[in-house]
Amino acid sequence: MTDTAVDPFAAAAPVTPQELSRGYTWAECPRWHGGALWFSDMYAHRILRLNAAGEPETMVDLSTRTSVNGTEVIPGGFGWLPDGRLIVTSMHERLVLVFDGEQLTEYADLREAAAGPINDMVVDADGRAYVTQLGFDLFAGEQPRDSALIAVEPDRSMRALTELGEFSGANGIAISSDGRRVVTAEAFANRITELDRAEDGRLSGRRVFAETPSLPDGICLDDGGGVWAGMPSVPAVARFVEGGEITDIARFRAEEALPPACVLGGENRRTLFICAGLDVLDWEQSRQNRNGTIWTAAVSVGGGTSRP
Repeated sequence: MTDTAVDPFAAAAPVTPQELSRGYTWAECPRWHGGALWFSDMYAHRILRLNAAGEPETMVDLSTRTSVNGTEVIPGGFGWLPDGRLIVTSMHERLVLVFDGEQLTEYADLREAAAGPINDMVVDADGRAYVTQLGFDLFAGEQPRDSALIAVEPDRSMRALTELGEFSGANGIAISSDGRRVVTAEAFANRITELDRAEDGRLSGRRVFAETPSLPDGICLDDGGGVWAGMPSVPAVARFVEGGEITDIARFRAEEALPPACVLGGENRRTLFICAGLDVLDWEQSRQNRNGTIWTAAVSVGGGTSRP
């Protein structure tokens, strides 16, 4: 038996991550925007921006919002509309909220289409949002169920994209630089799935981009055809190319950091920013321990204008 058969990552080039910042609950859904890293500090109910020294500033505070259904207001994926407003998923309310710089209000109600908590989101150049959902309440111990992607159109109407079939825990989602592809990680199927995207935003041509040896979580795309995926159970962040070859890997020690998500940013978007934490399923423990961290690693292929 070869080393590669024992360790599917054995042939991947090692990438060395360096810690940039720490002290968060569960850091997730990183975005590179306006020359800085933004991310959700989920169980602290806020969206943060880091300066060049790695110091955080709260950009959106969701802690004072009154939930529409009595659940905690937990931010997930977010992005920007063409007019500069930020929209963010409120995971357990199953709403998309909008922040205009002063007020946080409801943008789209996804409860008719979402069977459980909604998750990540990517916003295209027209202001259309593609939202992923778990399909079940993981945090309440429910069994996995497949579910559809959801689109929120620029006019704020929403619909489940049932014509694409259902996805097994669709998680991270991204749009290629040319806008012609949408890629999502199906966490509970151990695969990365690719779709064609038309100029009007319609998705079609669903196919497997790569089978993964472990659960893929948050993803980002580079301009070399690669998909970087957070793989917290390894724990590592790995780069896949079409067909499933793993070209690069940033490894972590399990007692130190479990990395769910990443994004390319920095100069020429050749810095991989990695979110990590330890207490994703225990919200109170996460708030007490503040084990959430942000890491960086230099990579050879930039992110171009891919989203997020």
